[in-house]
Amino acid sequence: MDYSDDKKNVDMVESLSDSDSLGFDEKATQRLIRKIDWVLLPFLALLYLLSFLDRTNIGNARLAGLEKDLGMKGLDYNIALAVFFPFYVAAEIPSNLMMKKTRPSIWIPSIMVAWGVVCTLMGLVDNFAGLLATRAALGVAEGGLFPGVTFYITMWYRRHECGLRMAIFFSAATAAGAFGGLLARGIIELDGVGGKAGWAWIFIIEGIVTLIVAFIAFVVMNDYPATAKFLTDAEKKEVSRRLEHDRSSLADEYHIKYLWHALQDWKIWVHMFITIGIYTPLYSFSLFLPTIVRTLGYTNETAQLMTTPPYIVACFCCIVGGYMADRLQTRGLFMIGFNITAIIGFAMLLASKNPNVKYAGTFFAASGVYPNVPQGVAWNGNNIGGSVKRGVGIAMHVGFGNLGGAIAGFVFLSKDSPQFVPGHSILIGLLSMSTILQIFMTLYLRRENARRDREFKRPAEYTIEEKTAERERGDLASFFRYTV
Repeated sequence: MDYSDDKKNVDMVESLSDSDSLGFDEKATQRLIRKIDWVLLPFLALLYLLSFLDRTNIGNARLAGLEKDLGMKGLDYNIALAVFFPFYVAAEIPSNLMMKKTRPSIWIPSIMVAWGVVCTLMGLVDNFAGLLATRAALGVAEGGLFPGVTFYITMWYRRHECGLRMAIFFSAATAAGAFGGLLARGIIELDGVGGKAGWAWIFIIEGIVTLIVAFIAFVVMNDYPATAKFLTDAEKKEVSRRLEHDRSSLADEYHIKYLWHALQDWKIWVHMFITIGIYTPLYSFSLFLPTIVRTLGYTNETAQLMTTPPYIVACFCCIVGGYMADRLQTRGLFMIGFNITAIIGFAMLLASKNPNVKYAGTFFAASGVYPNVPQGVAWNGNNIGGSVKRGVGIAMHVGFGNLGGAIAGFVFLSKDSPQFVPGHSILIGLLSMSTILQIFMTLYLRRENARRDREFKRPAEYTIEEKTAERERGDLASFFRYTV
């Protein structure tokens, strides 16, 4: 397939606007946004549910006898967890650039096919080396989905509409945690069917489901507003007009210089360290929750089921937090609050030996960590001007955070069971670092917005010509204001 014409079309449709239009009235705008929500969000959430399920189901497979059957011992399980993440991270920036050069409806289903095949193959391995190889391949295949979809969302919604949508999208991760335990409990009943162990069927069945959805995605996914078949011509123009007004006419075309702009932006790097302080606890929690719950005195089968309730509460917090942050047009304060909630949860797990208190701590930990993933991506994405720089910046943000997954693989060691004092202490330290940086960014962005208000005129007073003159400056443009 020739992608050269696609690239020209993408560049054109992303910048399409009707600047002379006054736009839809409030009710018509709300109907338009709801229409986009119903078409995009359920399917995007399904994609991420499958992605998160396929990368974390190894925790459920462990309880079903994975280690024994593959002859794993010592740190082998931790190594199998960690090997996924360097490859996952390495794929993220190239993947976002490829999606920009091609089309979302081609690129995202393609990587789904790749990880669906790999996940299925994980059920066929018969030794530790095979598990490592498939986990590494799964990292490469899955690497582009989360940064790709978060970037994709920013191409449809205004800045203060993205947080809730990203929260709904990411809430699929909590659904995967809840659903994964229930699904695994059912699948392991296939133990012995076809000569395969129950843990192998977890990988095989979940991989096949991903493949089925991937082929559906080739047909149903839309690219950008101006080519969406479900929108009328008037609606296409209105979406593009709203986005241009919200983005302040900043550059949308593909150029490698915007990659360097992102790499040189210190604010993105601060967000990267904020993020690794959140993603490490997140992956530690999702990969080891079945193990932690088992240490509270439950059987393996009951532990699979007991992992579900904390994720349900976390899903609620994720969506409510995203809604409120969008409504109040602020991010930093919400992130600080959620981080403190997570610290309380891990402190309960660290300090108490009472199973009820420790189980309650898992609710606090999940309710604090999970909402801050979409909050962080939305905050960083809101404050990056220009679509290519934003795409790269989001990939940097998510990629560096996902290095926390490699750390997470070694946070909870078998020798530290059942209290896991070093592991919980590490996570509290990382969350504390993240919280301090969030406070710093909140104060800095408030001061920078105040400075621009003093030295320049209000953004609404700029003419199209004045904005065009600064279109390549991104968030450094004098008319740009940061989301705090």
